Amino acid sequence: MSEPATASLRLSVIVPCWNDHASLGRLLPDLVRLKNLHEVIVADASPCPIAAEAARTAGAIYLPAPQPNRGAQMNLAAGHATGDVLIFHHVDSILTAAHLTAIAQALQNQDVIGGAFYRKFDRRHPRLVWFERVGRFLTRHGASFFGDQSVFVRRETFRALGGFAPIPLMEDMEFSRRLRRFGPVVVLDPPLESSTRRHLGRGPWRTSIQNGLFIALYKCGLSPVHLHRWYYREPRVAPNESLISPQPLEELSRR
Repeated sequence: MSEPATASLRLSVIVPCWNDHASLGRLLPDLVRLKNLHEVIVADASPCPIAAEAARTAGAIYLPAPQPNRGAQMNLAAGHATGDVLIFHHVDSILTAAHLTAIAQALQNQDVIGGAFYRKFDRRHPRLVWFERVGRFLTRHGASFFGDQSVFVRRETFRALGGFAPIPLMEDMEFSRRLRRFGPVVVLDPPLESSTRRHLGRGPWRTSIQNGLFIALYKCGLSPVHLHRWYYREPRVAPNESLISPQPLEELSRR
C-alpha cells in the first residue's frame, strides 16, 4: 500500500468483524491493493484463527478483540491507526479507489470533518432498489449515518469526540449524531454497495421493518443492551455480566 497520490492525507481503513472470515477473505485482497490507502486494520472478535490468517496473508494489520462489540472493536483499531483519516468499513461492503478519491477530494476543504457514502443495494435483488432513493433523501436531510455507509472522520476529530460509545448496538447512529453536531460533514458518491445477505436470508420486508422498528425504539430511549439482545436473540445475561465492553481511547491521545 502506497502513500496517497492526492494531497497528504493518509487513509486508514478499519474493519470490525466477528465470525466473518468468508467475507473477510473476499474483501481484503482487493482492499489492501488500493493505491491511495495507507493501512487496513482488522479488529476481530472471532474465536477461531481463520480471520487472523486471512488478514495477515492479505497484508492487513490484525488486532484481536476480547469480545464482540463493534463500537469497542473500532475504538481498539482507531487507537492503533496511524492515518490522518479513519474509514470505518463493514466487511461485506465494497470500497474502491473511486471512494478513496472522493474522500481525499472532500477533505481538501479543511472545514469538513468527515462524512459517509450514499448506499447502493445489490442489483440481484430488485425489490431493494427503491430503498436507495429513500436513503439518499433521508441522508441529505440530516438522517443518521449507518455502519454500511463507511463513515469516515479526521483522526483528530474522532479523538475529540471520544470515539464510539461503548454500547453493543446503534453505535453508528449515536456517533453520527455527535459527528454532525461537531462540524460540517458530507455525503458522497459513488454510492457504496453492500451485501444483501441479511435481506435475502430473512426477506426484504421483514428485515426492513425490523430495522426501522429497532431504530424507532432506540430513538425513543430504549437501551441498546436490550435491543442487542432482541436483535441477535441472545439469552438474558446474568446480573454481573455485561454486553458492553468499553475500550478507552488511551492510545489515541498518545499519537
